[in-house]
Amino acid sequence: MSVEQAINRYTADFQDIVEQLPGQSLSWLRDFRAEALTEFSGRGFPSIHEEEWRYTNVSAIEKKRFTSVLTADSAEIDASEIEKHRLQDAWTVVLVNGRFAPQLSDLEGMADEVTVIGMADALETDAERVRKYLGQAVAHTEHGFVAFNGAWFSDGIFIHVPAKTTLTKSLQILHVVSQPELLATTRNLLVVDAMAEAQVIETYVGADQAYLTATVSEVFVAENAGLTLYKMQTESDKAYHFGGTYVKQARDSRFRHDNFAFGGLLARNDIHSDLDVASECDLNGLYLGGKRQHLDNHTRINHLKPHGISREQYKGVLAQRSRGVFQGRVVVAEDAQKTDSEMNNRNLLLSDDAEADTKPQLEIYADDVKCAHGVTVGQLDEKSIFYLQSRSIDVETARNMLTFAFANEMVNKIKIKSLHDLVLAHLLRRFPQQGIDMNWL
Repeated sequence: MSVEQAINRYTADFQDIVEQLPGQSLSWLRDFRAEALTEFSGRGFPSIHEEEWRYTNVSAIEKKRFTSVLTADSAEIDASEIEKHRLQDAWTVVLVNGRFAPQLSDLEGMADEVTVIGMADALETDAERVRKYLGQAVAHTEHGFVAFNGAWFSDGIFIHVPAKTTLTKSLQILHVVSQPELLATTRNLLVVDAMAEAQVIETYVGADQAYLTATVSEVFVAENAGLTLYKMQTESDKAYHFGGTYVKQARDSRFRHDNFAFGGLLARNDIHSDLDVASECDLNGLYLGGKRQHLDNHTRINHLKPHGISREQYKGVLAQRSRGVFQGRVVVAEDAQKTDSEMNNRNLLLSDDAEADTKPQLEIYADDVKCAHGVTVGQLDEKSIFYLQSRSIDVETARNMLTFAFANEMVNKIKIKSLHDLVLAHLLRRFPQQGIDMNWL
């Protein structure tokens, strides 16, 4: 199927669902969706001819026909499946097949002044507040997936933490897809007002089927506020995933993102942040690929004003015929003097057929800055293996220990114990090597 045919097919499908999309009574939202549809119709999904997608071919998505949840047959989901992924020491909001499921969510004890509501409901009850933020952190023109999401999103979550409020527990957003060939398209808004603090955890899981998750989160961290955002993607190895997180940081704000990409046949993560005066941004990631998985991580940190600080560390473990991509870009604007930025990407290849593509970029337009980046792609250090062998450890166990330690460094950065344990469990379940001993921890 040609690109043009795929565009025409999805555009025709859009006409079948447009009247069922949330907020269609709002003229400004109809215009928002129409602009997104026009953008998508003109360019389609991203192409390898686009520089920032040169390593990731999404033509497999164009060849499939994913069905919107608005036209798909409804299906019940086993509540016990939700419990497997629910964090016990966190509030939980659940989205099933891209739609908010209040009956499966748990917000008991949440402060009344904090807003956590489905996007469809927010468009009914608080449309002007949604309008203030929707489309302000990322434009439809960013690329085809963003435009597609802008037109097709069927629900999502709206979170607003008011000024000087600290969430006493983490808030988990649990995305579950239960049906094959489904299109789960969500739009999230996360707003943390001045001097507020919050921790939010996104988890993506799904049935052992082919489906497409296409989600965009717009994040606003106000002056002197702090937000830690975790993302754990452990979807089906047959699934396709695009997740974009686009952040606006005000003066003296703090944003941290820890990204764990383990699932999906083809998965792409975008994390972009714009920094104001003395903002701090800390991005961490671990991608673990096996079989024929393709895992792409794209980050962009825009230092727009002076005294910003950014740190970035991503690691990849790639086995069998998997492919990992890391594109990290730091842009230091002319006015962003005294910027301090470091970026590091390390990749461990466990087979001759595994592949890692890494492209760190520094674009510096200021003259009084401190910026650095580092990249490594390779196999285990034979000297380290020999060292362990000299301590009576067999070669296979030595390789296992070193590989696990390489990945576990990123897991140990997680400050929330229940999430740490859950990510570790998924890491061990998907780890490409056998014989990992928990006593090593």
